[in-house]
Amino acid sequence: MYTVRVRDHIMIAHSFRGELFGPAQKLHGATFVVDVEFRRAELNPDNVVVDIARATTALKAVLAGLDLRNLDEIDAFAGENTTTEFLARHIFDSMRAAIAEGRLGPGSEDLASMKVELAESHVAWAGYEGTL
Repeated sequence: MYTVRVRDHIMIAHSFRGELFGPAQKLHGATFVVDVEFRRAELNPDNVVVDIARATTALKAVLAGLDLRNLDEIDAFAGENTTTEFLARHIFDSMRAAIAEGRLGPGSEDLASMKVELAESHVAWAGYEGTL
């Protein structure tokens, strides 16, 4: 399987509901390094997995709606604990939509799968992956 990975980052604020989260129930900030990996069994006719520049641009556009925001104030996230895992799935779904809209260029519709990982620190990260 061939892979291409692009990276960006976001800085957010949020709070969680539930005893499980202890002090994180209070408003707090986080900076996430966001990696998106695209996979396909065979290279496209241009010998690439996906156009890296377009993938980077699409990721920046997806993250722009989250960066420097209090996620508690985003209507689409109302009632949700915006955990790292939750955000990974949200970014996955948004990138899948970008692929479906053709924003990653010709041939991107033939990608086999994608993986999104968010690193909270050098020792903790979470992600979501699925077929496309």
